[in-house]
Amino acid sequence: MAIAITGASGQLGQLTLNALIGRETGDHIVALARTPSKIALEGIEKREFDYSRIDTLAPALKGVETLVLISSSEIGRRVVQHRNVIDAAKISGVQNIFYTSVLHADASLLSLADEHRKTEVDLASSGLSFTILRNGWYTENYVNSVGAALKAGAFIGSAADGRISSAARADYAAALAVVATNKGHSGKVYELAGDNAWTLSDLAAEISRQTGKEIPYRNLPEAEYAQALIGAGLPADLAHFIAGCDTAASKGALFDDGLQLSTLIGKPTTSLSESITIALK
Repeated sequence: MAIAITGASGQLGQLTLNALIGRETGDHIVALARTPSKIALEGIEKREFDYSRIDTLAPALKGVETLVLISSSEIGRRVVQHRNVIDAAKISGVQNIFYTSVLHADASLLSLADEHRKTEVDLASSGLSFTILRNGWYTENYVNSVGAALKAGAFIGSAADGRISSAARADYAAALAVVATNKGHSGKVYELAGDNAWTLSDLAAEISRQTGKEIPYRNLPEAEYAQALIGAGLPADLAHFIAGCDTAASKGALFDDGLQLSTLIGKPTTSLSESITIALK
C-alpha cells in the first residue's frame, strides 16, 4: 500500500514522515512537497506537490491509496487549497484521507477554525473514506519564545488564566502515523491535546525554575500584545493572529481533557517541562 504525506518538508510533515517510516509496516511511503529537494531523508520517493498548482496534484497521487493531508500553512487560502487536494485525490483513486484540523473545530473561537470547518465539510461530502485529527496547540508555539522572554525579563501574552492542553509536534506526528497505518479509524474525529493543561503563568514559572531567573508572566490586552509583537519584528497580520489566538485561549479554546492523543500513541504526551528543557538547550 502506498501512503503519501503532504507538506513533507514542513515541521509537522518531517516528523510524521519519520514516524511513518519508523513503524516499518512495509507500506510504500511517498513524500509530497512544493520543493521535494528540501526533504532531507534519503531512500524514499519524493514528488512535487503544490496545493495551489492543480497540475501537480493528481500526477503526484498516482498509485496512492492513503493520503495524510497536513493542512496548508497559508491562512486565508486553505479552503481552496485543500479542496484542490481532495478533488485530485478523487481523480487519482485515493481511498483514505487523514486530515489535520484544529481542536474542537466545530465550536472553536480560534479565527483559523472556520477554514478547518469548511474542509471537514468538503471531506464529508467527498465520497472518500476520511479521518479527522483535530490537533490542539503545539507546545513549541509558546516555548519557542523562551529566549525572547529571558532577554526581556518577562513572558508576555493575552491568554490570562486560560488553560492550554498542548503537546509537542512529535506527539501529533506519532498519532498521524498510528491512524494512517491501522484500520478502524475511518469516519472518526479525534480531539487531540496534551495530557496536562497549563497556563502562561505556569509556563513562566517553569522557565524561572529551570533557568534560575525570575521570569514573570505579564498579561496584556490583545491590542497591546499585538503591538508588542509588531515591535519585535513580526508582520502585523501574524502579530494580530497570535494575539487573537491568546484571547481565544483565555476563553478555553485550547483546553481539552479527553486524553485521546496519549491513548492513540500509547504513552503520555510530552510534558511542558520537557519541552522547555529542549528549548533551553
